[in-house]
Amino acid sequence: MSAGPRGAGADGASDRVHPGLRLAAAYAWRLLAVGVAVYLAFTVLGRFQLVAVAVFLALVGTALLRPLADVLARGLPRPLAVALAVFGSLLVVLGLLALVGTAAAGEAGRLVGEFRGGIGRITQWLEGPPFHVRHRTLTGLHNRIGTFVSTHRATLISSALSSAGRIVEALTAAVLGLFCSLFFVHSGDGMWRWFREQLPEGARSPWDRAGRAAWSTFAGYTRGIIVVAAANAALVGLALLLLRVPLALPLTLLVFFATFIPLIGSPIALAVATVVALAGRGPVIAAVVLALIVVVGQFEGHVLHPLVMSWAVRLHPVVVAISVIGGSIMAGVVGAIVAVPMVSVAWSVTRALRAPSR
Repeated sequence: MSAGPRGAGADGASDRVHPGLRLAAAYAWRLLAVGVAVYLAFTVLGRFQLVAVAVFLALVGTALLRPLADVLARGLPRPLAVALAVFGSLLVVLGLLALVGTAAAGEAGRLVGEFRGGIGRITQWLEGPPFHVRHRTLTGLHNRIGTFVSTHRATLISSALSSAGRIVEALTAAVLGLFCSLFFVHSGDGMWRWFREQLPEGARSPWDRAGRAAWSTFAGYTRGIIVVAAANAALVGLALLLLRVPLALPLTLLVFFATFIPLIGSPIALAVATVVALAGRGPVIAAVVLALIVVVGQFEGHVLHPLVMSWAVRLHPVVVAISVIGGSIMAGVVGAIVAVPMVSVAWSVTRALRAPSR
C-alpha cells in the first residue's frame, strides 16, 4: 500500500529534474570515470617511465625500419635483413653524432673567443642608441650573475650530477628499445596475432581493427614527423651556413630533434641559434636568424605539416597545442614528445571502432 505513493513521489521528483540536467549528470560521471582511468594509467606509466620510453623508442624504430627490413628480406634471410636494417641504421646515426661532436669540438676554441668578443659587441650595442643602457648597470648585472654562480655552485654541481644520472637512464632506455625493436621488426605481426588469439573470440575483431588503426596512425605520424624534421633542419642548416653562424652543424641537429615537439620545439631551437649568432656574429646576423624563426615556423605550420601529416594525423591545431602542453605538464619533455602521437592514436582507434564492421 505504501510502496505505491513512495514510487509515485520518486517518479514525480524525477520528472521535476530537467532532461538536460539528467543528460549532463550521465555524461559527468562517465567523464569522471574516464578521467580517473587516464590518471591511473599515467601514474602507472610514470612509475615505469623507463620501460615506457624504451617501448616507445622501439615502436618508433619499428615504424621507420620495418619497410627497409621487408625490402632487404626479399633477397636475404629475415634475421639477417633485420640485423642489417637495425644495426646499419644505428651505425649511421652514431656516425652522424660523431661528426657533429667533432665539428663542435673543432669550433669550441674559436667560439669561446667569438663569445667574448660578442659579449663586448652586445655591451656596446646596448649602451648605444636606441637603448642607452648605462655601463654601470651592465657591470652590476655581470657582477650579480657571477655572485649567483658562486653562491649556488653546490646546487649547480648537484644538478649536473642528477643530469648524469638521467643520461645513464636514457642510455638504458635506448639499449632496451634497441633490443625490443629487433623483435618488433622481425616478428611484430606474429606477436600481434598471438596477443589476438588470447582474447575471447567475440572481442578479436574489434581489437584487431583498433590495433591496426593505431599502428597505421602511429607509423604514419612517425614517418611524417621525420620528413618534417629533416626538411626543417635542412632549411635552417643551409641558412646558418650561408650566414656563417658558429656551430651550424650542431645547431642543425638541435633543430632536427626539436621538431619532434610540435609547435614549440623549432622556435626554442632557433632561439638558441639566435643567441649563438648574436654572440658570434653580431646583432645584424642575429636579427636575420630571428626573422628565420618566423619564416620557418610559418613554412612548417602552413606547408610542411598539412602536406606531410594530413594523411596520417587529422587533429585540429588547438588539440595539438593542448596535447603538447598537457603532456609536458604530466611528463616533461618526454610527455611533450609522445602527447600528439598518443592523442592521434586514440582518435584513430575511436574512429575505427565507430565505423561499421565489414
